[in-house]
Amino acid sequence: MPTFSPLADQTSLANYIYKGTSMNYSDLASVKARDDVKIQETVSTWLGAFERALVSGDEQAIASLFELEGNWRDVVAFTWHLSPCVGANEIAKRLVSRQSAVGAEGFKISPTRTPPRRVKRLGRDCIEAIFSFETKVGQCEGVLRLTPNTDDDGIAAHKAWVISTSLEVLKGFEEKTGDNRPTGAAYSRNFGGDNWVDVRRKTQTYEDHDPTVLVVGGAQAGLSIAARLNQLGIDTLVVEKWPRIGDSWRNRYHSLALHNSIQVNHLPYMPFPATWPNYIPKDMLGLWFEIYAEVMEINNWTNTEFTKGEWDATAKQWAATLKRADGEERILHPRHIVFANGVSSYPLVPEISGLDTFKGEVLHSEDFDSGAPYVGKRAIVIGTGSSGNDIALDLHSFDCHTTIVQRGSTTVVSIDPSAKLNYAIYEEGPPIEDCDLIAAAATPPMILEGYKLAVKRMVELDKDMIEGLKGIGFKFDIGDDNTGHQMKYRRRGGGYNLDAGSSELMIKGDIDLLQNEQIERYCPEGALLKDGSVVPADVIVLGTGYYPQSELVRRALGEKLVEEIGPVWGEDKDGELANMFKRTPHEGVWFIAGSLTQARVYSKYMALQIKAMEEGLIDTDPYA
Repeated sequence: MPTFSPLADQTSLANYIYKGTSMNYSDLASVKARDDVKIQETVSTWLGAFERALVSGDEQAIASLFELEGNWRDVVAFTWHLSPCVGANEIAKRLVSRQSAVGAEGFKISPTRTPPRRVKRLGRDCIEAIFSFETKVGQCEGVLRLTPNTDDDGIAAHKAWVISTSLEVLKGFEEKTGDNRPTGAAYSRNFGGDNWVDVRRKTQTYEDHDPTVLVVGGAQAGLSIAARLNQLGIDTLVVEKWPRIGDSWRNRYHSLALHNSIQVNHLPYMPFPATWPNYIPKDMLGLWFEIYAEVMEINNWTNTEFTKGEWDATAKQWAATLKRADGEERILHPRHIVFANGVSSYPLVPEISGLDTFKGEVLHSEDFDSGAPYVGKRAIVIGTGSSGNDIALDLHSFDCHTTIVQRGSTTVVSIDPSAKLNYAIYEEGPPIEDCDLIAAAATPPMILEGYKLAVKRMVELDKDMIEGLKGIGFKFDIGDDNTGHQMKYRRRGGGYNLDAGSSELMIKGDIDLLQNEQIERYCPEGALLKDGSVVPADVIVLGTGYYPQSELVRRALGEKLVEEIGPVWGEDKDGELANMFKRTPHEGVWFIAGSLTQARVYSKYMALQIKAMEEGLIDTDPYA
């Protein structure tokens, strides 16, 4: 969610502490040190009171520690789900209802994380702290935001505006990293026996065993969850339909690069090189994914398509049919199938009147590579999302006369500076692991509020571009309930453009804009308009989007199972992403998708759930 940087410089800090007073700024260091101690004492006092109330089961005492409209988001620690909760009384009720099973204790400021500090979040001054605690099964951490108590009850000097609780480690099943790394004894200096390459080759064949988890899709989501599961000792196989890991990015249009900066996009355990560009080109990313799969020892079969799955309710396993490039079919029996085939799966080609009569070339954005073959020609691009705009920009750069067709109102945001507002936390200075924890603390109402604040600032920053677009008749919006492009992505996976320069060219008239309602139908020469004129074209590119992730489930598992699971992506009844990163209504079916940031953050909690299920640790209704 969008956030705003803390009072970082010392002058601002001093002004915050001593508002309206004069002071000697040479003493700022000691002032800050005294305030740091005060903040630590405030947080420790609150955590102590919270633990005493929780252990005693005193709902009233717990509720008194929260703002009336306080927020709690549990990430697998108490509920084994992604569970948001708003309201002091409801938070207290849910915490107490789970405490006997969870046994949470030992709440304290985390000794290894960013120390408590004063920050501004969603326009509010607060103290933000990362804390740690234990449950019966795990080591946990959370984020706490405290605001001064303005009530007259005198119960607490500060109250919790926000608290999150996240399972980080399963006791006895710690990740095989750092001091817990494997010894390598199975192959190190194993003279006369298998070396590492031999072991890897044999492991990946699955000739004498089945994987516990089958991951469908080998891009950021599939690789992230596989890497996490590996470190928990869960046998995992990734299948990728393309010839190489990374091809799902390599095979996109020639000019594609990531639209958000590198510091938010690292994969688990293995950050990008410090020499890499801020906005990573697709082929560099594809190369990194291939390297990552090798270095992280991820078992993977490329040129392999998952075509069918049948659930055996008695054996609690799948019969998963995999089709190899040579036509051979293998049937494996994993206990879990993770669909990591992206928010968008198969290309969506809508019914477009007259398009079948067009004599030129028609292709979906999925199949577009470069504008190079269309030098000096004419193109129509249907769709004003990011792909459509990037493709129009690429065609124009090759001197192809390009017209972009707008089918519906679109949110447009400049990549820099506006889109960067959504990742302000990652520019504040704390390690990425701390930023991930902070980012995961927001409940859906907070996410909405944050996006609204960010949109206000985006509109200010992009004022000239927005006015220019409106001036040429472009249909511009700032999203449902003024929450901008991020909520469009969260709700439906599209409807926006992260602008890389096409808007300026449209405003100048270098790329033509055509509204869909101006078109009568498509014809052999191009687009026949309602006024009788024709917009000629040699090629029409369909930037019309993709089917949702559940389409693969429909094709492979059947309509009945799709109906049982329900929507995938979009908002569920709690405002969380529907059926993402958590147990679904059907046993053994999981979904992970989204940005590299989402894949990195939520792969951890999804892997912990799968491990906990394998070890019989989950005590709640498995598919509630």
